[in-house]
Amino acid sequence: MNLSIRAISAICGVFLGCCSGVVFLELLVKLDPGAGNLITGAQFAFIALEGFIFTSKFGLAQRVISLRDYGLLVAMFFLTSVCNNYVFKFNVPMTLHMIIRGGSLISNMCLGTLILKRSYRLSQYISVLMISVGIFVCTYFSSPDLVGKRENLDNGAETDTFWWLLGVALLVLALFVSSYMGITQELLYRRHGKCAREALYYTHLLPLPAFLLMHDDIRTHWLLAFAGESYQLPLLGVAVPLILLYLLGNVLAQHLCISSVYTLTTECSSLTVTLILTLRKFISLVFSIMYFRNPFTWWHWLGTALVFVGTLMFANVIRVPKWKNQAVKRE
Repeated sequence: MNLSIRAISAICGVFLGCCSGVVFLELLVKLDPGAGNLITGAQFAFIALEGFIFTSKFGLAQRVISLRDYGLLVAMFFLTSVCNNYVFKFNVPMTLHMIIRGGSLISNMCLGTLILKRSYRLSQYISVLMISVGIFVCTYFSSPDLVGKRENLDNGAETDTFWWLLGVALLVLALFVSSYMGITQELLYRRHGKCAREALYYTHLLPLPAFLLMHDDIRTHWLLAFAGESYQLPLLGVAVPLILLYLLGNVLAQHLCISSVYTLTTECSSLTVTLILTLRKFISLVFSIMYFRNPFTWWHWLGTALVFVGTLMFANVIRVPKWKNQAVKRE
């Protein structure tokens, strides 16, 4: 497989940006589990600002896709981002968070069949079953791992379980919304050509006013950041809130991650992109378990293996033997 320098750079950006972003996100969640809206808002604002300067050329560049076409895309992207970061308030462990989001192939397959009327190979149906079982195993055996407490929550295991289930439901909703967003992007690119940088910019710029609805929550956690632990910068000798340092690291890593993914979709086949993102998720998962010492039993390993192998089978990296097909041909 011959890859261009641009593609190789994008692959490096995916691994470096996405994996480091997960580290900073875990550090943030450990200090403030309810900071999801603050994190999402900071990511959107930074990427929109960067896009306004370098993609939009301070509003002077002409759009390829109309704002009307971006409307549904932006709404879905905003909902997905908010859900994915907000669920930490409901006691969802980072490992389970990554495993459920790693099941995007299942939702893509379901929506591709229903909306685009696509057909799939037998190996892909088998892989969907493996991934589904893997996610179920990890979800079931993560349910007792309700570490910490939701803000302002002071009653019993049953209440904890309810909020945990609500968090899982939000993740599954975000999974299918994200898949539908991918189909919408594909249809837009068919009509207008690939314009990844423009899509990246507008999907982060247009939802910004919606964060005004969350300004109380964002302001609360912004003030909590200043009231929390500080870190003394070695050279400057200035004390900076530790949460803000982690937030800056997460925002920069997220920008590198998502811009690299958008670039990769224009340089490589969907098979290559799927494989790279699957490997990235698997590496992030293993690193999170090892570095942060998250609860992870052999059941979790079994579920993760099923998700990982099933994803590779779906991408046709691992192939199912076609003995029956060969026998039919010989007859």
